[in-house]
Amino acid sequence: MSTPEARLINLGITLPEPMKAVANYVPFVISGQHLFVSGQVSSTPDGLVTGRLGETMDLPAGQEAARRCGINLLAQCKAALGDLSKVTRVVKLGGFVNSHPLFIDIPQVINGCSDLMVDVFGDAGRHARSAVACPTLPLGVAVEIDGIFEITN
Repeated sequence: MSTPEARLINLGITLPEPMKAVANYVPFVISGQHLFVSGQVSSTPDGLVTGRLGETMDLPAGQEAARRCGINLLAQCKAALGDLSKVTRVVKLGGFVNSHPLFIDIPQVINGCSDLMVDVFGDAGRHARSAVACPTLPLGVAVEIDGIFEITN
């Protein structure tokens, strides 16, 4: 059985430095057997992924933006735990999509992150989820996703 880090290597993913908080909050909190990760915005090493689904972005671009949020969630998990093998379950993701009022494929956008969690954690990556459309998101980003993870200490 391969580790989450080994799966990331197989997927060709290098985790970035975790993003720093941009307001009065912390990037993550550990409480008991759960790791709560604050919303991670769509960004790449080149900067923020901005745009509005159904207006300036299409579904595949939105899915990639959500995948980038997932990579940033994993970077926060790694910073919090030191080892992604300490994640025993992805419990819940909350997805927010900057979208035009007529764009209805919100769940399919967030699949970009959900699919990544299953790719990295296998069945333990299957999770409950919310997927919500928003008229705007912080800094104009396309997608923001937060997460709750069950962990072993």
